[in-house]
Amino acid sequence: MKEIKKQILKKIKEYDSIIILGHQRPDGDCIGSVLGLKDILNTSFPKKKVYAPANDSVSYLDFLESREKELQPEIYQESLVIVLDTATKERIDSKYYHLAKETIKIDHHLPVDDYGDINYVDVKAPATAEIIVDFLLTFKKQLKLTSKGAKALFTALITDTGRFRYSSVTSKTLEVGAYLLTYDVDFEKIYNNLYLKDLEVLKLEGYLNLNFKTTENGVAYFYIDKKIRNQYNISIEDAASLVNCLDSIKGSLIWVLFVEQEDGTIRARIRSRYVTISDVANNYRGGGHKQASGATLLEEKEITLILKELDMRLKEFKKENGGLM
Repeated sequence: MKEIKKQILKKIKEYDSIIILGHQRPDGDCIGSVLGLKDILNTSFPKKKVYAPANDSVSYLDFLESREKELQPEIYQESLVIVLDTATKERIDSKYYHLAKETIKIDHHLPVDDYGDINYVDVKAPATAEIIVDFLLTFKKQLKLTSKGAKALFTALITDTGRFRYSSVTSKTLEVGAYLLTYDVDFEKIYNNLYLKDLEVLKLEGYLNLNFKTTENGVAYFYIDKKIRNQYNISIEDAASLVNCLDSIKGSLIWVLFVEQEDGTIRARIRSRYVTISDVANNYRGGGHKQASGATLLEEKEITLILKELDMRLKEFKKENGGLM
């Protein structure tokens, strides 16, 4: 790993123009890692031009630094592109990334597509933010960070670890969090921005808790279609944020929130305790982590199909593992 990190730093030093990209439908780890790395490069190499463009954004992360709109193609042609938190090239949030002179991929998802000239993937890291901070600390005599970058990276870390609750969290993850807090990071404000909810969202959460369903073997699920979203007047991203309302049901080691998109497709957010579900998500135009994945369904009948697969997975898991709840 040390050698590949040296290669990445060497490439960064070679270029006067660097573009940092994330994935479509970005989450906290994606946006926070992009902004954190941008801060590191701006602070460490003030003469370089460092961009962090995006086509997609999410309102719950508006308290972080805003990103530029998509850049003109000619800027890519003279730049090094660094893509963060993105397993496949189809999900890169740019139309022009392929025009770059060279591309570096830095990610923590299971490797699917080695689209970079340099591919740095650490699947043991629970968040891309941890990889970025590790990169910073590896070259701490050459790289610098400000409190603005630390704020973005801490946001990235806590969102992808569920506030340090997920099984992928290690002692290193906590050390990274502790390091970021040595900067002037107001983590109380970060938590308030991330986890306080509008009244409409809370009302929908109550409706969800009263009306969710379970499969024969305990997969908990709920479908938020356009009608329900309009009834409660909430956005797609606010609806999707409710996935973990179903995370504490005894016997339901897998839970799924289905959210109808504006184009009629259905986004499935799949989570689990103990059980691997990423391969099932892969069958439905998705993927992700072993216990936290997403999928895209083209029509409602695919809800039945994916639930059938997940239910079978849970049945097999319970048979093999007995009393795990």
